Amino acid sequence: MDIKVVIFEDNRSLRISLAQLINGSEGFSCAGAFENCQDILHDIERTNPDVVLMDIEMPGINGIVAVSMLREKHPELKVLMQTIFEDNEKIFQSILAGASGYIIKTTAPSRMLEFIKETFEGGAPMSPSVATKVLKMVAAPSPLITENIFNLSEREKEILSCLVKGMSYKLIATACFISIDTVRGHIRHIYEKLHVHSKGEAVAKAIKGRII
Repeated sequence: MDIKVVIFEDNRSLRISLAQLINGSEGFSCAGAFENCQDILHDIERTNPDVVLMDIEMPGINGIVAVSMLREKHPELKVLMQTIFEDNEKIFQSILAGASGYIIKTTAPSRMLEFIKETFEGGAPMSPSVATKVLKMVAAPSPLITENIFNLSEREKEILSCLVKGMSYKLIATACFISIDTVRGHIRHIYEKLHVHSKGEAVAKAIKGRII
């Protein structure tokens, strides 16, 4: 079964090349490619993708707003943000909106496919430069939350830290010497304790509140 990808990208040549890359790669298919997000809810319902590849900077409804709209209607849909910018605020806004991952447009084609597959499998991929910025945001002092008011266990904090680093469920399971099912169980409990409904929200809360 192919991974169905839908692209939202206002640059025509890039949109076409991404669609060709996806359609020309085994295990992937492009279910749609759109130049804007004006009818995004209708487009998503019609194409029913597994992963959305979303440009962050588009006229009208930008990628961050579009992700927020998708989260309300399709909370489980996986959205991989794509941009030429490495702006801290936009990275944070994207994660807070519920994006699954955040990558740079200059990513090599083969790596792009790996990122899409990782997103599909439940990971939170980030380009190395973006991951570095996210980790710096986590390390920066924050007055918001300075103690473990959410009663996360040490294991749950460890797994949340792995999510912030963009690790997939499989990588977390390997790093923590537990099964993927156990990882899923811990993540479910983390969501309940943090009062969130998605990986993006959990990561955003971890960064904003410095709770790991």
